[in-house]
Amino acid sequence: MSQKILVLGATGNVGQPLVQALLRKGEQVKAASRTGKPVAGAEAVVFDYARPETFPAAFEGVDRAYVMLPAGYVNQKELLLPVIQAAAERRVKVVFQSAFGVDADDSIPYRQVEIALEKSGTPYVILRPNWFSDNFHTFWKAGIEHGQITLPAAEGKTSFIDVRDIAESAAAALTTDRFDGQAFNLTGPEAIGYGQAAQLLSEVIGKSVAYTPIDDQAFIGMLTGAGVSADYAGFIASIFYPVREGWAAAVTDHVQILTGKAPRSLETYARDNAQALR
Repeated sequence: MSQKILVLGATGNVGQPLVQALLRKGEQVKAASRTGKPVAGAEAVVFDYARPETFPAAFEGVDRAYVMLPAGYVNQKELLLPVIQAAAERRVKVVFQSAFGVDADDSIPYRQVEIALEKSGTPYVILRPNWFSDNFHTFWKAGIEHGQITLPAAEGKTSFIDVRDIAESAAAALTTDRFDGQAFNLTGPEAIGYGQAAQLLSEVIGKSVAYTPIDDQAFIGMLTGAGVSADYAGFIASIFYPVREGWAAAVTDHVQILTGKAPRSLETYARDNAQALR
């Protein structure tokens, strides 16, 4: 392997640490985003899922690609399948960031994208991360600022995963063929509920944070009131159902298998990101 690695979403939560991890390994990286924003050490390139005319330049000189869809979209198949096809036509290996639990039902859009990749004939690795620890200082930050985490998770537990562990797992999958043709379910080291998470965050940031469970409709109303589209708010609410059912509580050793290191705990995440959480 000697050509460049294309990282889609290079300026995002996973993309940024992934680019840095690949650069530390001595790889040449094309950092793709909708604006082509410069990324230190990498070659910036414009890539927009909604503009297929941006695909050829992004894939030029590339033999491996990290493919993921940023938050905010509900039409996963429509946007991802052309990218998978473009990679396969060029025989570019794809490391695809899917979602935890989608292998439970072949009708789930992300699972259908996985199946298309599996059948594409190009080398691949599928990564299915659980809920991100980093959601607490991104999506849930506004609530934490007001001392409140309000979600439709009931008492369900989640094995939250640090985006640094997703990035390091992706870097491993992109820089060896040992994991080709496999799928990995990425989790943190333990499953905890949002009430326990709120208590942990309170201790780390020195400010009281409480967890209040709500129902789906109240949650959708809260999101749409904050400017989120109704379709995406409904999608986010729907993916809390597996949390309430206990399916997000599974813990795997897949980060250890890929990286040789145990995944970071939620407490480690919180302490390392205390300033952002405050």
